[in-house]
Parts: sequence; C-alpha cells; structure tokens
Amino acid sequence: MLKEKKITELNIGDFVVKIASQSGSYKLTASGHIKNSAVINNLKSKQVHSVIVDTSKAKAAENKSKKQIVTEQVKQAQAIFKQSKVIQKKLFDDALSGATIELGPVVDVTNKSIDAIIESPDSLACIVNIRAKDEYLLEHSVAVSVYMTLFARYLEIDRDIIEQLAIGAFLHDIGKIKIPDSILNKPGKLTDEEFTIMKTHANHSIDIIEKTPGVSELSLEVAALHHEKLNGQGYPFRIKGENISQYGRMIAICDIFDALTANRVYKDGFPHSKAFAILRELAQQNHLDASLVDHFIRCVGVFPVGSLVQLESKKLALVKQRNEGDPTNPKVHSFYSVQLNQYLNTQEIDLKASDDFIVKGVRAEEFNLDMNQIIEMLMMDG
Repeated sequence: MLKEKKITELNIGDFVVKIASQSGSYKLTASGHIKNSAVINNLKSKQVHSVIVDTSKAKAAENKSKKQIVTEQVKQAQAIFKQSKVIQKKLFDDALSGATIELGPVVDVTNKSIDAIIESPDSLACIVNIRAKDEYLLEHSVAVSVYMTLFARYLEIDRDIIEQLAIGAFLHDIGKIKIPDSILNKPGKLTDEEFTIMKTHANHSIDIIEKTPGVSELSLEVAALHHEKLNGQGYPFRIKGENISQYGRMIAICDIFDALTANRVYKDGFPHSKAFAILRELAQQNHLDASLVDHFIRCVGVFPVGSLVQLESKKLALVKQRNEGDPTNPKVHSFYSVQLNQYLNTQEIDLKASDDFIVKGVRAEEFNLDMNQIIEMLMMDG
C-alpha cells in the first residue's frame, strides 16, 4: 500500500518509492529502504518535505541497544577516518609525482564524513582525538575537514556548501608534499629562511588544486585562505579584514586548533582548554575572527567529545556526550584511578546529576596511557 509521509514521520526501515513534495529539485537515484537516520537527514537537507512509501515493504528496525548503536557508530567513524588517510596518501603521492589529482575519492569520503556527522557528530569528533604521532601530515588535513564539517553544520550552513568546504579543507595542505622533510618535520623553531620556504606550501596547494578537474571555486577559496589573518599579516596574499570570507575565517580556526591539539613525533599537543585560550588570544591580536572563535568553542564543546578529563574523585574519564545547556558537566565514562595508577571497572557518569566534577582536561600521555587502547577497551565494554 502506497502512502505519503512527511519527512518528520519517516522511520528507519520505511521503503521510499518517490518524492512527493519538495522545495528543491532533488531526485532519488532509486527506491529503497531507509537504512539509518543519515538518509533522513540528507533528505531534509535537500528540502524534501514528504515522500511516498510502500508500507507493505517496510522492514522492522533492528532492535539494538543504545550502547550497540554507539559502538557501531564509533567503528564506522574509525573506518571513515582510515579510508580518508588512504585517500590522502594517494593525493600526496600523485601531487609529488606531478600526476593530476582525482577528486572523485575525495568527494566520496567527505560525503561519508558529512553523513556520519549528521547522524552522530560525537563519534567522528571522538576519533579525531585518537591520532598517530608519526602520521600528522596525513591526519591533519583529514581532521581539519572533519572540524570544518562540524563547524559548518553547527552554523547551519547548507549541505551543498558544507560539501565544498569539506573538500577544500581535505585538500588545503596538499602543497606540503613539496616542502623538504628537513623543514616540514623539524622539531625546533624554523629559521626565517626555513619559514619562508614553509610558507610556500600554500602556493603549492593552490597550484595543485587549480589543476584538479571538477574542483569548485569555493573549495579552492577555502584552501587558499587558511593562513590569512584579519590584520593582513597572513600568507600567501596578505589579504586583510573583510576581504577574507567567512569560510576562510572558519578554516583558519580549524587549522590552528588541530595543529595545537595534535600529537607529533617531537611534540605532544596542548590540552583543548589551552588550545581554546590560544585561539582567543589570537582573536584579540586580530589574527582570527573573535565571534567565530567563540562559536567554534561552543561547537566543539568546552570539554570535547573524545577528550580525557580528570575528575575530582581522582578518576580519569573519557568525555562521551555533551549536556546541552551545561557545557562544563558532560556525560563521561570513567575507567582509571590516578591514585592507584590502574584501570578500574568502567562507569558511565552524567556529571550534570553527580557530585563528581571535572578538575581539568588531561592527555593520555601524562599517565603513560594509549588513547587507542582506551577507546578499544571502552568499545568492548559497550
């Protein structure tokens, strides 16, 4: 039996035959079952108002616990992040050899990231916090693309724009492959001459992206502007003030935040609280847009999902979910005793309804712990 359903009435398992009403011009590639909430969110983003469903073909949604669903979402996020790194490596290899960049895989994986973020923003945000120290070059652009997507979604930017922003962020540092390793991976401060060479990566990125078939002007713009500053002292064009678009200001924040918080072979990243303080300081110096910095901090969260915190009870916990309206008291998963220096039975704690509270944000390395092992352990525990 065919029946018209509003998008707000759609359920996982419904069999969609065709679009009934919409404000846009979106076309279904084929009829089929709604497999997850990301599909419904995508239809909403395309301004679809209602669809025709075949009630005789509806599938009962799988009866899964919330823990099972979260675990699956984290595993999906891990797979997307891993695939993104493989694609990023191929891009760098092609750019180094002078081959033309293939945009198709980038479009595919950034759309997967967008869908995952729409369905479960906390899962992908969590995975971004688990990084390999020796893969910074690969992971940085992937992470910036994720942050850019999270930020754009928070600002309620249209889906088609988010897709272009995510692609631009994914490609923004591709020119770094042209920089000598001795400069790119130097542990200490760069000399003036070395920094001059390092800055040319932005020009290399622009040249490579401009030659990429199918890339949009907006994706190029985002990549080109990621090192510009409001005071005109950025590079490569020394663009100033209002001439830097909102999207250029956004990627500058995402780029700096990830650079500050990521671990590298020669340097541990800053805790998120320290990184936020640095972003605000840069805004005061008219490097970054102060209003957007505040929005970004609210978007990521005072204690971001996937970050570690130390509780007043001397336990370490992983932030698992934000509490809207109470950003300093998220839901956490405690797992380790600082006093006993040992793992504990895991416990889910909603700090909004608990006497315990966060003392400070910490990093796993401070306690000789491995974030990957922590995540795997918590996933096994559900």
